[in-house]
Amino acid sequence: MKIICIGRNYAKHIEELQNERPDEPVIFLKPDTAMLKESPFVIPEFSQDVHHELEIIVKINRVGKYIDKKFAHKYWDEISVGIDFTARDLQQKLKDKGLPWEKAKAFDGSAVIGDFMSKKVFSSQESINFELQKNNTTVQKGNSNHMLWKIDEIISYVSQYFTLKTGDIIFTGTPEGVAPVQPNDVLEGYLENYKLFTITVK
Repeated sequence: MKIICIGRNYAKHIEELQNERPDEPVIFLKPDTAMLKESPFVIPEFSQDVHHELEIIVKINRVGKYIDKKFAHKYWDEISVGIDFTARDLQQKLKDKGLPWEKAKAFDGSAVIGDFMSKKVFSSQESINFELQKNNTTVQKGNSNHMLWKIDEIISYVSQYFTLKTGDIIFTGTPEGVAPVQPNDVLEGYLENYKLFTITVK
């Protein structure tokens, strides 16, 4: 399986990092080794500034290529939340040099994947609240309605470049509120009122 991530998909997050608003989705990949198998998340030695980025994630349920937007809903039926951990200091160095982000985004354990739920639980996939609590305090909060590109649009767009396969996971972008994690932090991810992951930081 592969992990496909969408960057800069929430306007306020673009503003908080002072990035340019893109004309089309920003795509990057994480390998399967990026998946955090179990708690804790260990801050890597090469970074002093690892940020949490909470995102709605979806799991692809069939093989697809050049998927029309109107059919994209047939290619996923499970949804969750996850964290795209980002070594922000390393990412900035790479961006300044015009280099790829992978070392800052795709390192081992950088993808937290919560328990998946049926999308049928929610009356509308285009208006789902999600939040991240750090040490029992809400630090990120978003709604899928604020995505610049909605889930089905993302699936259609990504499939123009990559064949989607069963089990692939798409991270759909993070809202504002990204911030560093510290040892002993406890992070909990929620989709509406459903808690779908709990991890500690070391």
